[in-house]
Amino acid sequence: MNYDIKEIKKKKVRINNMSTLKNKIDFAVVFSVRYANPNGDPLNGNRPRTTLDGYGEVSDVCIKRKIRNRMQDMGYDIFVQSEDRATDGYDSLKERADNNEQIAAAKKAKNRGLYAEAACKSWLDVRSFGQVFAFKDKNSTAGISISVRGPVSVQSAYSIEPAEVSEMQIIKSVNGESGDRKGRDTMAIKHRVDFGIYVFKGSINCQLAEKTGFSEEDAEVIKEALCTLFENDCSAARPDGSMEVLKMFWWKHNCANGQYSSAKIQRTLKIDIKKSRSSDINDYEIYTEDYPNLKPEIYE
Repeated sequence: MNYDIKEIKKKKVRINNMSTLKNKIDFAVVFSVRYANPNGDPLNGNRPRTTLDGYGEVSDVCIKRKIRNRMQDMGYDIFVQSEDRATDGYDSLKERADNNEQIAAAKKAKNRGLYAEAACKSWLDVRSFGQVFAFKDKNSTAGISISVRGPVSVQSAYSIEPAEVSEMQIIKSVNGESGDRKGRDTMAIKHRVDFGIYVFKGSINCQLAEKTGFSEEDAEVIKEALCTLFENDCSAARPDGSMEVLKMFWWKHNCANGQYSSAKIQRTLKIDIKKSRSSDINDYEIYTEDYPNLKPEIYE
């Protein structure tokens, strides 16, 4: 189907405009790691990320990658696809954007607002997390630089106790050429967190949701993605079952600006450690000290 720029202006491209998010949302996810590398640091030998104080860390970029993957698993179109999960045949973000008919029409009209609007309509991750479109234009020296601010913000995850990182020496069989016996086996080191409880928090802003067209239905997709964050996420570093969502807390306020600030809501989450350095999840009590008239939905 071809899109005319006048038709795009007329329709004011938006997704689920009738159900744009009206209530601020805060959320928190508590998950466990057992004999896995939840997020390797490529600048540190792929060791599990840790803070200077030794607490385990999983970057917000890593978490949003997993959310995007779950969106894809649920059948939604996303813009930032990992190479091994690309479903549309495009090898780059620029190629994906250039082959979108609505974006091409907005680009031809040199309308930055319609460009951003078309991107939000086309891809769930753009209207959720936002996106910077910065591409060179072969027909111009100026190129394109358009920024979309998304309503969904996600913090990095941190362990509630210092992470115990262990190492294992392994032999990798990587013989690349016939007859090359010398390069057949290579020594390597695998790093893992033996056990840890991690927490990350986030929120969904109604004002930004209105700008991107983020809807109530989109919020439900985010909720489902958080509850099933580690499905279809297994690898050699993260074997299936080694990472598990223990509890997901979902606070839905009764107004757009929120009954309480996100900082106050996040502080209501408590984790009591009954036995330090325990690898038994039953030795950790996870609960909230709720404010009046705002209790979270709890999924476990």
